[in-house]
Amino acid sequence: MNENSTPASAGLADPDLLDDLVAANRILADQGVLDGWGHVSVRHNADPERFLLSCARAPELVCAADIMEYDMESVPIDLRGRDQYSERFIHGEIYKARPDVFAVVHNHAPPLIPYGVTGVALRPLYHRAAFIAQGIPVFEIRDCAGMTDMLIRNNQLGRALAEVLGKKPAALMRGHGATVVAPSLPRLVTRSIFLSLNATLQSQAMGMAQGGAVNYLDPEEARLIEAREGYGASRAWAAWKAKALRA
Repeated sequence: MNENSTPASAGLADPDLLDDLVAANRILADQGVLDGWGHVSVRHNADPERFLLSCARAPELVCAADIMEYDMESVPIDLRGRDQYSERFIHGEIYKARPDVFAVVHNHAPPLIPYGVTGVALRPLYHRAAFIAQGIPVFEIRDCAGMTDMLIRNNQLGRALAEVLGKKPAALMRGHGATVVAPSLPRLVTRSIFLSLNATLQSQAMGMAQGGAVNYLDPEEARLIEAREGYGASRAWAAWKAKALRA
């Protein structure tokens, strides 16, 4: 495909999937995980080589008409003059690298920022954040690009982030935020909320311990919790979605 051609569409997305994507944007904005610049995507239900992402809009305002289809190079199928998120390349490169990933979010949740700049590792303290036991790496953009404005503005930088993410559920981005992945939109939303909450609780616990030991989840506890989390997210998701779509 040359640079002036337009990739073919996978066709109309499932309306229920579009509703879920809109809800995910609004839920994460309501929960303080997304600010005016974060973004959520999901694989197209008709073609795993396509993904769906809003045009550049504050997440709390996203509606179904804002959702655009992209190919794996993060090229829009039908731009129609709409603005795009500058960091859309995060999504395309992760989907290329991770066939198991169905949904991706990039956020700037404030509680996570200290863990990307201090060398203090995020560890699973809160049972809803047991997935942290899999490890949360830190992406340092200087390692692959030197001095930048810290945004993932092209496929090369998106690929570098995807390589640091590896098979993990999330990666911190030094001084910037985090990228979280999941096998479904409900899991993505819960992981994003509880990753940020765990960071808040861990900071509080370390402060209370004053250098002493903090009793984190055992790896086996984390494994057992994660084994059931695919089923446990539905109750919270239903309530969050209902509230988000009423707004």
